[in-house]
Amino acid sequence: MTQPQGTAEMGRSADPGPMIDIRNLSLTGTGGVRILDDVSLSFRTGETLGLLGESGSGKSMTALAILGLLPRGVHVESGSITVAGTDVVGASEATLRRLRASTLGMVFQDPTSALDPTMKVGIQITEAGRRNGSLSRSEANAQAVDLLSRVEISDPHERADLYPHQMSGGMRQRAVIAMALAGNPTVILADEPTTALDATVQGKILDLLTTLKDEQGLGLLLISHDLRVLSHVADRVVVMYAGRIVETGPTDQVLSQPQHWYTSALIDSIPSVRSTRRVRPIGGTPASPATRPSGCPFHPRCAAATAICSEKMPDTTVSETPSGPRTLACHHPKGLTDDAHSH
Repeated sequence: MTQPQGTAEMGRSADPGPMIDIRNLSLTGTGGVRILDDVSLSFRTGETLGLLGESGSGKSMTALAILGLLPRGVHVESGSITVAGTDVVGASEATLRRLRASTLGMVFQDPTSALDPTMKVGIQITEAGRRNGSLSRSEANAQAVDLLSRVEISDPHERADLYPHQMSGGMRQRAVIAMALAGNPTVILADEPTTALDATVQGKILDLLTTLKDEQGLGLLLISHDLRVLSHVADRVVVMYAGRIVETGPTDQVLSQPQHWYTSALIDSIPSVRSTRRVRPIGGTPASPATRPSGCPFHPRCAAATAICSEKMPDTTVSETPSGPRTLACHHPKGLTDDAHSH
């Protein structure tokens, strides 16, 4: 049984309150382009939430909104963002800096832009602690070496004394992950954290993030276009397309029984997720905020689309399962309409 979504992803009343809670968030950019459209999600410490979608789906913009780091020209049109009880949308810059220093740790997709080319890596990792006086120089050096070791950088004493340009791309990304851990955050936001790493190191970094989440009770928001990454580590997954959330739920359920046709198409495009099925690339071109079509934004690429899909945005409904709630925004949910629209 489904019902209209009230506060999406809120979970059950018996659960503890979310560490991050986004409600009905819409972001507008230059020219009035709607970059995020009515996005609602939440997650708690001790949980890994996967944010999945193609390039331009709004995944990274969601993370920047949580951090209070929206690009110039992008503003919150409506909705709210709460981090550890603090209203991010109305917060002062000083409050946002405190959140970013102690509550939120961010791993950006591009390590080159995240590191200062004029400063040694070890100093950058512990810069915040040294600046606020919580670490002496010797303590900062020891912490930098420890963090570099934990992210599998060999010879950490030597590497801490290097500048970013003296490191490989993969090593720079691991240094950025170490920086995110330096402030002992409550939540880590990781935007494609393994993009620059080879397959062996990818697994180690994901294992590291999961271990830290489990041991320290962290919340982990893992942003990825790669279903294989999220299938291994995410407790729940949020699927985004053209700035909207189209489906959410427990990861194993969403990936084994997708209800949105976009989610299903993503799964079918990855060989290792459904090994018994022929790999099928998604046809057409991903919609961007500036080119979002009327109605459901996925309808031009959807095999099950009918007239209503191009005319009306589907409502988001929520259904309860033993593993937790699932939400869906689709006029013709997959599994209920396969036979009617298979041709």
